Amino acid sequence: MTENVLRYTKRVFNIITVLGFIATIVGGVYLWRLGAFQDQAILQQLIVAHRFLGPLIFLCMQVLQVIVPIIPGGITMAAGVMIFGPVWGFVYNYVGIMVGSFLLFHFGKKYGASLAKTFVKEKTYTKYMGWLDKGQKRFNIIFALLILSPIAPDDALVLIASQTKMTWRFFTWTMILCKPLPILLYSYLLIFGGGFLRHFL
Repeated sequence: MTENVLRYTKRVFNIITVLGFIATIVGGVYLWRLGAFQDQAILQQLIVAHRFLGPLIFLCMQVLQVIVPIIPGGITMAAGVMIFGPVWGFVYNYVGIMVGSFLLFHFGKKYGASLAKTFVKEKTYTKYMGWLDKGQKRFNIIFALLILSPIAPDDALVLIASQTKMTWRFFTWTMILCKPLPILLYSYLLIFGGGFLRHFL
């Protein structure tokens, strides 16, 4: 990827991020005025009214937030459980994040370090790539353990992993086996954590 193309790509993604942020604020204000934040039933009715379009929009949003940092993934994961319920909320979160992660890994493999450094800070990139000093196998193990963690910077890890010799097979099985747990923990912690703490405080 040439310097001009890299600069153009970064600019486009920055514009998309800003527009997405603005759209999030506008959408949030709109939902607040409807009372969707005060009454979960209203929010659910908005989605249920669009039985097929609602889940599709949510899935696309989850895929997009993995590739382009428009809104924090934790917020969308919690929203998925609140809107669709514990079972389908988890399913939509899992499918959306998995598809987004596979696309991100593919783009990283295709466009190389230039793309990775567009979204990952130089210091973070250097730190994680330093794990390769002790071999690809060690890097793979650390990667799997971090993906299993609910607080790891997954998107950055996926991009950095794409710059190594990690195989598609290892990446795929790691995401399939390790990703469900942090999605469950993160989603339900955001939703029920506040009430849980208030119960003991």
